[in-house]
Amino acid sequence: MQSPDALPTAADVDAAVRRLDGVALHTPLISSPVLDQLCAGRIFLKAETLQRTGSFKFRGAYNKLSSLPRESRAGGVVAFSSGNHAQGVAAAARLLGMQAVIVMPADAPQAKRDRTAALGAQVVLYDRDRDDREAIAGRIVAERGGVLVPPYDDAMVIAGQGTAGCEIVADLARLGLLPDIVVVNASGGGLVAGIALAVKARVPGARLATAEPEGFDDHARSFRSGRRERNARRAGTMCDALMAPSPGRLTFAINRALVGEGVVASDAEVARAVAFAFHELKLVVEPGGAVALAALLAGKVEVKDRVVVAVLSGGNVDADLFARLVA
Repeated sequence: MQSPDALPTAADVDAAVRRLDGVALHTPLISSPVLDQLCAGRIFLKAETLQRTGSFKFRGAYNKLSSLPRESRAGGVVAFSSGNHAQGVAAAARLLGMQAVIVMPADAPQAKRDRTAALGAQVVLYDRDRDDREAIAGRIVAERGGVLVPPYDDAMVIAGQGTAGCEIVADLARLGLLPDIVVVNASGGGLVAGIALAVKARVPGARLATAEPEGFDDHARSFRSGRRERNARRAGTMCDALMAPSPGRLTFAINRALVGEGVVASDAEVARAVAFAFHELKLVVEPGGAVALAALLAGKVEVKDRVVVAVLSGGNVDADLFARLVA
């Protein structure tokens, strides 16, 4: 088993494809004449909203858990997450017959907390402003002899997320196309790192960009400075899935080399993207899953006459919030 401190490679993503075959869903690329016209390009949306548990996180979680040797599984797994990683780990653990404990912020959307518990995981709540989620998870790991499953800074997790990138390139190839630009929502950076490994191995000339909420643009600022920058706030955006304090160590090492550019969308722009996805595409997308689409609709990415993929990374949105955004 690969060390969690080692940088994953494109070969690790290919191995994850084989491990996830028949388990994770091959989610579709969705196109829309309306979106193409608005952006003046060929736009495709990678609908990870339709993945198991409603987000891409299942890919990395299952790749990590299924790679654990049998002797390491008795103590179960522990994760910290605002919701999507929580559900991915819980679902993977259930499929593999393992116990799971998830450390979640008390202000996480109730729907995400309920779904995590319904998948059989024990939920431990913490205060996002006062408590250290990693310290809490570390204590539980020590007490139970479990295995920590990080949300992004882990080679096997990154490789699992990268399987979405393999699907993007393969599905475009069936249409006789190559991606010019792939825009990926970023929190800790695991999804974009995995997708970058997969896409760059297949289409070296493709560009990749992170998409982040305004005020939580640590990747964009880190690309400019060349070092991992931290966000000044821990909360304050409707994009609850994208509030990691800074890029991960492993993820930034990959993204600095393969990505290197980022765009930002305001909450108002994200709200419009959520509404657009519902009214025009009939898709339910959570705010954190709609930032890349928001950036395209707001003209933050030069897409004229280009083949562009934006990843819709999750659809686990609180029903009341969603109703307000699409009204």
